[in-house]
Amino acid sequence: MIQSSFSDNRSVHFRVLSDDQIWEIKRAAFDILEKTGTKVHHKGARKMLKQAGAMVKGEMVKVPEYIVQECLRKVPKGFTIYDRQGRRAMEVEGRKSYYGTSTASPRTKDALTGEIHETRVIDIARGALVADALAHIDWVMPMGSSQDVPAIAADLHEFEAVVTHTTKPIVFIGYSKHGSELVYEMAAEVAGGMDALRERPFMVSYPEPITPLVFPEEPVDKMFLSADLFLPQVVAPSQQLGATAPVTLAGTVALAVAEGLMSLTLIQLRNPGTPYVMGCNVSGFDMATSTMSIAAPEMSLGLAAQAEVVQSFGLPTWGLAGSTDSKTIDAQAGIESAFSILAQGLAGLNLIHDVGYMDMAMICSAEMLVLGDEVIGMTKRFIRGVDVSAETLARHVIEKVGPGGHFLQEDHTYEHFRNELWIPSLMARQPYDLWRQEGSKDMSQRLAERVKDILETHKVPPLPDKTLAALEKLKTKGEKELTEAHAG
Repeated sequence: MIQSSFSDNRSVHFRVLSDDQIWEIKRAAFDILEKTGTKVHHKGARKMLKQAGAMVKGEMVKVPEYIVQECLRKVPKGFTIYDRQGRRAMEVEGRKSYYGTSTASPRTKDALTGEIHETRVIDIARGALVADALAHIDWVMPMGSSQDVPAIAADLHEFEAVVTHTTKPIVFIGYSKHGSELVYEMAAEVAGGMDALRERPFMVSYPEPITPLVFPEEPVDKMFLSADLFLPQVVAPSQQLGATAPVTLAGTVALAVAEGLMSLTLIQLRNPGTPYVMGCNVSGFDMATSTMSIAAPEMSLGLAAQAEVVQSFGLPTWGLAGSTDSKTIDAQAGIESAFSILAQGLAGLNLIHDVGYMDMAMICSAEMLVLGDEVIGMTKRFIRGVDVSAETLARHVIEKVGPGGHFLQEDHTYEHFRNELWIPSLMARQPYDLWRQEGSKDMSQRLAERVKDILETHKVPPLPDKTLAALEKLKTKGEKELTEAHAG
């Protein structure tokens, strides 16, 4: 017998915008680029845009829609990222979601002592090691901005710390054009040469223009560098509702889409076909305290709306979840982390970063990262939905057990429970008396123990000694070049 549409497994998801709303936002974004324009500080970029047909007056650039549409035609609608060992890791396309760590905070919650202190390179190494051990963290950023090395060369130290402590894909922030060039040289050493890195990229660069509508020379240089190498990049300026962007979500999303389209145009004019993620970092702005929020519901709503517009272009998307404004691992941290992870997973965002942030992005925490990993596991199970088939409907098992029976002894239960039932690694599900016998540990205690256990026991396949020596040489030489140039 053939019975169509019987076996089905539909993922759980939501939509924020209607098709008409997406159309209106896109029209507003094109209008912003053509009528308001952007300020481009990069002389070479202005020349390139003018040659393509844009209107350039001083640093102000207005780009007609036809130029942007042509660039949209050329940009890839997705790409594959590999891990450090050359294995396929992430297909960045459609509604496939991958979660990554927080990054670039000046302070760290120490993974061993819990103390809040300035971020050091060792903290970034520990963060990468913890991320490597977590089943639901798919990719890694340097967890912090190291304060114990020269700032101009910190990206070299941070990349080395991450690439030697995880095999997972890496998204990195270069602090200068030359620093980014050196990081790419280091990555090529790991991959086995620049051609090998292009063929199986395990890293994505992350330049950030300035909202609203400003493209400084340095981020454009970094955008062009990745484009020239034909390597993937995420461009994601940050919009604060009511501060650096309109207080209305529709206006902020239109602005974010315009900035994303301008970034796309710069990259595709430079090198057509360069892989690109059209991102933004919508954040709340607390009018009472004049501080940014990285966990407000408007953040996830804005990111989901922007992603739906980007998905209508067929392009990969960028999110921000698993973060908290709280200063400690408490109920607020759990609520904010879970809300954003679930909301953005339901929205189908692709690369969702910043799992592990605390204190409005000023603190990176390995414990917060572990908490986020648990929530992501729950979220992935929820979004996977309900598989409906003859086997899962279990009519034969229900008939066999009958009224008043139980299913614990059935083969059907044994064959399916691991797939059907999410099994937590941190949640307390044991009876109260047993929980007390085991030390009455709350979540913060369990998180601290889990982090320490990972740091003591988890092992990452080491890079060859020859590669490690080459990385050290590039880092030392590069730091000297960067510090001398900065001093001059």
